[in-house]
Amino acid sequence: MRIGILGAAGITPNSLIAPAAGNPSVGLTAVAARNRARAEEFAAAHGIARVLDSYEDVLADPDIDAVYIPLPNSEHGRWTVAAVDAGKHVLVEMPFASNLAEAEAVAAHVAESGLVVMEAFHYRYHALMAEVLRLVADHTIGDLVDVSAWFDIRLEDRGNIRYQQDLAGGSTMDLGCYSLHFVRSVAGEEPEVVSAVARPSTDPRLDEALTAEVRFPSGVTGTISSSLLEDEERQTAVVTGTLGRIEVEGFVLPQLGNSLTVIVGDETSTIEVPHDPTSYAAQLQVFVDAVRSGAALLTGPEDSVANMRAIDAMYVAAGLQPRD
Repeated sequence: MRIGILGAAGITPNSLIAPAAGNPSVGLTAVAARNRARAEEFAAAHGIARVLDSYEDVLADPDIDAVYIPLPNSEHGRWTVAAVDAGKHVLVEMPFASNLAEAEAVAAHVAESGLVVMEAFHYRYHALMAEVLRLVADHTIGDLVDVSAWFDIRLEDRGNIRYQQDLAGGSTMDLGCYSLHFVRSVAGEEPEVVSAVARPSTDPRLDEALTAEVRFPSGVTGTISSSLLEDEERQTAVVTGTLGRIEVEGFVLPQLGNSLTVIVGDETSTIEVPHDPTSYAAQLQVFVDAVRSGAALLTGPEDSVANMRAIDAMYVAAGLQPRD
């Protein structure tokens, strides 16, 4: 499968270039960026043969089967639609769109195309997440009671795109979407947002941090939290049942720890899972399989719409407007 890249984003070496190098089914064909010099530097550094003048040129190239979109959040929906219109399959970084209305419109457009569009919640494809779900399904910790997740970083650069309202920034859009997605995936249901509290950034429209309390139809509860500016970084998830709990450190990048802790009564055990394939490599293989043989996606447009519906509800509950 021949993939073109829109933009020269910093995430791409880890999210696509490294896993593509280990996947004989994938070739990285071309890249374009708004600054051609940057695209040329990026291509030279990562062995990408061709630099094209524009994103439109990537989409129009007959030698490209699919595109990867790691652009600012505000551009995800627009370029996904453009790629689908050009007949390309799409691997788009999260979040899928800027708000629920856009997500629904993009998903409807994709449904009519018959093309594969996948939101890049890569952690969902790693063995660690599969093990969490197995433990829950096996009732190792009893009946499910609560699923909570926290994703905090320390980003002091206020010029970063995550702090830009017009680029659909905010902690929930970039970090909390992961916390939410984990909680939804483990609960296996869609949440009602009970309450939410935001810590506004220097732009009062934008969340520097946000924590939401949710409840699922089954009665399971959850906390979804994220922050762009914390003293201590963390990617922590806790799954609580009637008999015990599962603790996961590094749920967003599971290959960095590839283990989880299970506490049942007085017994504590550590379960290790294989490091490889990494979450990014596993995600890429599922994308290839979906394009080639119609393999099911765990993070397709329907799931993306559900995640964005909850994100918008979290913003409203916190007294903020969903992104434009």
